[in-house]
Amino acid sequence: MIEAQIATTIQKATRDHVTYIANLALQLWEDHTQIELADEFCQLIDRNDVAIFLAFTDDNAIGFAQCQLRYDYVEGTGSSPVAYLEGIFVENPFRKQGLARKLIAACEQWAKDKGCQEFASDCELNNTDSLSFHLHSGFEEANRIICFVKKI
Repeated sequence: MIEAQIATTIQKATRDHVTYIANLALQLWEDHTQIELADEFCQLIDRNDVAIFLAFTDDNAIGFAQCQLRYDYVEGTGSSPVAYLEGIFVENPFRKQGLARKLIAACEQWAKDKGCQEFASDCELNNTDSLSFHLHSGFEEANRIICFVKKI
């Protein structure tokens, strides 16, 4: 069975898109509220070192990617700044149709325009779906770490 490709557009988000972004991000970061995410994206959207891209089919936002410049050391990189994929999400019915690849390409082009030579990301050690996605998207694993915290 061959799935039909859906007509989509990718565009850089503006303040008018904050509700779309927050609703999509809520499905990725479920431990937040829609209001918290909307507030956070309102603050991020105007920054010169952050870009958020949305995938649309007709007038429906069905995916997003957030990337940001990082100037501190990023594991496995050798340049600065490094563009960092902070989050990416595509709604279930639209997955495996190349939308995430298009969103990443938009992030990469934005990063190149900002003078970046490298693009990085991360995932939890036990998130095998995210690991597989990253590897299939052209990322190479740089390192595995376990982070610790202690209340004092």
